[in-house]
Amino acid sequence: MSLSGGMDSTALLMRLLSKNFKTTCLTFDYGQKHSIEIDRAKANIEYLENNGISVDHHVIDLKPAMKSLNSALISDEMNMPEGHYESDQMRQTVVPNRNAIFSSIIYAQALSISSKESANVSIALGVHSGDHAIYPDCRPEFYTSLERAFSIGNWGSEKVSFHLPFIQWDKSRILVDAIESIKKLDLEFDIVFANTNTSYNPDSQGRSSGKSGADVERILAFHTIGRVDPVEYIGGWENALSSAILTQKNFEVGI
Repeated sequence: MSLSGGMDSTALLMRLLSKNFKTTCLTFDYGQKHSIEIDRAKANIEYLENNGISVDHHVIDLKPAMKSLNSALISDEMNMPEGHYESDQMRQTVVPNRNAIFSSIIYAQALSISSKESANVSIALGVHSGDHAIYPDCRPEFYTSLERAFSIGNWGSEKVSFHLPFIQWDKSRILVDAIESIKKLDLEFDIVFANTNTSYNPDSQGRSSGKSGADVERILAFHTIGRVDPVEYIGGWENALSSAILTQKNFEVGI
């Protein structure tokens, strides 16, 4: 699976482990400004191991290959947009062909594992419905086409398939599923999700801004299920929540 260190992929990891899958995690360092997410992913892997749960984890350095791509997540010449996660300006956070690049590497890994272990392998990704409007490489039809192309271009592809359990879910449903999975694993929800980052523009201390589109979506999801987000926000949780609710209301009325 792809483990970014964000909320969705972390929830996916908990789901897979709770269902007793043998799991290999690939985390991609592609020069993202919010690289704190990589440290958070490592922290959760360590937390799992301290609780007797072993997970293979590899950080893949893609910085040289992706440093010139035009995206606010990478380029120092672009400011990070703030506001509602479905606003048009959020298209600036699209990284060209990112998920195809990631999926290609993961598919190669899956083929290799399948060959070595004579086993069927699923490629698990945490893409979900909230991503569909802004990120075309998170849409179901993209993965249907990608899986077909990969199967045509490889031997042994009959043993590899994509697994996208969240593809039609929103973030609040993902959180509810994570609560159930973490309980089965006898872990602490707040520890797991404190060890994540969703913000595209955290500060130098790793605190979430609460202002990026990804922040807003996450904050509203926690609010929907009636929980306080355990990550640290620059202005505190209450301020982050008030700001996110206002952003949502302004978006709905077209402000």
